Amino acid sequence: MAEVTENKEVFSIDQIEEPKDIHDIVFNLMVNPNLAPVNYFNDFSDEGVQLENLASDETDDSGIFTTDSGDLMSMTTHAFHHHLERDPQTATEILISRAARRMICFGAKPQAVSAFLYHINIADPNGQFIASGAKKGLENAAEKFGIKVSDRKIRFDYFSNHGPVLPTIIISMMGSVKDKEKVLTHHFKSKGNNIFVLGKSHECINSSEYLEFYHEVGDSPLPVFNLDVEVKLHQAMDALIEKGLITSASPVGKGGLFFSLMRAGMPAGLGFDITTDAEIRRDAFLFGEAMGRLIVGVPQEKADDFVDYMQTTKIPFFALGHITRGEIRIDDESFGFIDKMNPLA
Repeated sequence: MAEVTENKEVFSIDQIEEPKDIHDIVFNLMVNPNLAPVNYFNDFSDEGVQLENLASDETDDSGIFTTDSGDLMSMTTHAFHHHLERDPQTATEILISRAARRMICFGAKPQAVSAFLYHINIADPNGQFIASGAKKGLENAAEKFGIKVSDRKIRFDYFSNHGPVLPTIIISMMGSVKDKEKVLTHHFKSKGNNIFVLGKSHECINSSEYLEFYHEVGDSPLPVFNLDVEVKLHQAMDALIEKGLITSASPVGKGGLFFSLMRAGMPAGLGFDITTDAEIRRDAFLFGEAMGRLIVGVPQEKADDFVDYMQTTKIPFFALGHITRGEIRIDDESFGFIDKMNPLA
């Protein structure tokens, strides 16, 4: 392990006063470039996979595309810099899990991954520690998910006169799509459908957009993460798609549960009516970015079959609420309509 020379206080959620009103949080985070719907590069503008276009040569924003030979493929690229200097193995495992979780939600099977490690000084013992840990994390996660490591590179572009630059790992993951008819999209489909969360909520706001952007706390531990839980979630998602029990799926990602729901609702202008967990702080429940959670849309007529199957998996899951015609409601309180949530509209 690398030695930590600085005696810093470890961040705890108790250092942040629990907010009584989350309206201010929502509308402040809406202008965060990583979350704002006006950001051209994020998923708010993604209309999802258009099945009728999958036979064309154009690449969809989802990362699913058709090759010249007619095969359906999927590709996604992710980067991560949090805590590579302190825990490179876990940080890399989180990155691989995020990429695989996004891919599996579309009905694609991850097949291969390549990784690039940037901005480290290999002449420094800590640079060697980062490289060794990242390599171990890459190999461990790939083995757990059954993914081949096609390439790994370390780019030694560290120059002291450039000033401090955070070490960063970038991965590209390639997957295959077995059945075009079972490709899913992240966006909600119909008013009245149930919304379930697969996985467990945690009282964790570590390394979240909420903590860093709203509270301006830039140094906190990695979010709650368990690689074995991630693997079980992926297996359950495979079965749910195969059984046709869900109509949409998306990972809980940047911005936490609330902004993942926003990304799911905006393409079709649908809202959501949800109830938070009284045993978990509302800010952690809504904006925390703990790993190991998926949001799925379940038609009313398939809800019983969905519950029956999930009970056989032993994976924690809970009913979050339902899809609305456009209104956003949290704990019976209205936050307006989703088509008005653009702060520049």
